[in-house]
Amino acid sequence: MAAPPKTVLYAPPEEEAAIRAAVRACDPSIIGPNRRLATQRHVEGLVQLLSDPLVSDPLYGVPRPFTERNILHWVEDFTERKARGEGVLIVTTDFADQGVVAYSQITIWPDRTSGETAGAISADIQSLGSGGSGAMRTFGWMYGVLGIRLIGLTAAIDNVRSAKLIERAGFIRMGERDSVRPDGTIRRSLYWEQTRDQWLSHEPPFEPYREG
Repeated sequence: MAAPPKTVLYAPPEEEAAIRAAVRACDPSIIGPNRRLATQRHVEGLVQLLSDPLVSDPLYGVPRPFTERNILHWVEDFTERKARGEGVLIVTTDFADQGVVAYSQITIWPDRTSGETAGAISADIQSLGSGGSGAMRTFGWMYGVLGIRLIGLTAAIDNVRSAKLIERAGFIRMGERDSVRPDGTIRRSLYWEQTRDQWLSHEPPFEPYREG
């Protein structure tokens, strides 16, 4: 279960409303190729992706066990969150648009102009660089399209791969925090934050991906 960033920002009503509207209207296809809003048709692919321990062992925010029923409820929950302007679940499909090779779970707190993202990529492509480039695109999209001003991120203490990616993206380490799994158990996590202004000091403004 995601928790708001440690740093507390307050969005004025017009900013909160704009963020909610942006989340409701968002189209993840502009992040990169084969990005889709997760729907019922992606449930089987998500189950297959998450059933690989190399993918799911470091994760805390996904419902276990990885049954079609549990994953369907997860997808439906994020469909409802999107309708409220508070989150979106994105999948990346393979080039045949059949299997799921990655996902991003984005939680937004519009009243705090803040968000969090977590996700995973198929083990057989983890070392090809697509995970890092996809994460950078997602961060830029959250700042530039959803309009939030702060992103907080966590990673398991022993998740060296994610920690390196997060720090390469310019996030600032801010100690540790407890992450609560859907079953209520606790995972101690490393914690980072980055503001939109900090992001834009080293990355260009977000540009939509266009096929072709």
